[in-house]
Amino acid sequence: MKAKEIKTICNLGTGNMGFGTALMFALSGYQVKMFGRSEESIKRGFKNIRAALETYRINGLVQEVKIPEIMSRIEGVTTLQEAAVGTDFVIESIAENLHIKQQVFTELETYCSPKTIFATNTSGLSPTAIAEPLKFKDRFIVAHFWNPPHLMPLVEVVPGLHTTQQTVDIACQLMELIGKKPVLLNNEALGFIGNRLQLALLREAFYIVEAGIASKEAVDTAVKYSLGRRLSTTGPFESADLGGLDIFLNISNYLLKDLSSRTEPSHILKSAVEQGNLGAKTGTGLYQWTPEGLENLKRARENNLIELLKRDQENK
Repeated sequence: MKAKEIKTICNLGTGNMGFGTALMFALSGYQVKMFGRSEESIKRGFKNIRAALETYRINGLVQEVKIPEIMSRIEGVTTLQEAAVGTDFVIESIAENLHIKQQVFTELETYCSPKTIFATNTSGLSPTAIAEPLKFKDRFIVAHFWNPPHLMPLVEVVPGLHTTQQTVDIACQLMELIGKKPVLLNNEALGFIGNRLQLALLREAFYIVEAGIASKEAVDTAVKYSLGRRLSTTGPFESADLGGLDIFLNISNYLLKDLSSRTEPSHILKSAVEQGNLGAKTGTGLYQWTPEGLENLKRARENNLIELLKRDQENK
């Protein structure tokens, strides 16, 4: 099979990631079978898809006249057999649990063609471990969309120990066909690329606060108005080249030994979780959240991501 031969997508999940991946494929002309465990979850998925399309319409990313056609490409189903039969590519965004994923893909093998590519949207689980009970381990791969998938271009493509080059090529090409930016890992690693970098930054951010160097507000402001702006255009290696490798070497010689190297989570993070302060979803985390304040921040983030999407389209 080649990427251009793929016509029908089996989309498992209707939550924060599942509805977004279903929309991405439907936008690009694919027929999508969107699996949810209940009619209620299907309704919720379609509600979020319509809301995302409305955001696209308002910002000129999709024409209103095309929305009914896009929606018609997505079929909601509540059994794995309905979702799997006749599909060419599976994208799975269900519970982040190794055993559950293994069960689902094992069942899918009984319904899918031996040529169907299986992809999981896990944010860090091993593709080799998930594929362990499968007969066709060679066609299993990670395609990790970043959240929110309808606004973030990145997809991390991660082969397992048994994944063939053909499967890798098809997955990468398919991500490009739906307008994403695939990045291929040479070998699987916990957290892939993005979460490893994100957690390294967060570890140092917590350390700065714990050491009394600066407040969490100062850290957030520093990132938003420096690194956050620059890194949307130049990655860490490009930034280093532009700044001068001799400069970065000199800074590394004295600063690296002063950075946090701990291997345990921050006590600030652990304490918040132990107290049930989980962030925006509970109203309290590292900050206090009001419904209005949370909505304003989400809207600001969405607007910024949309502007970047528009820039991407202009630069094609």
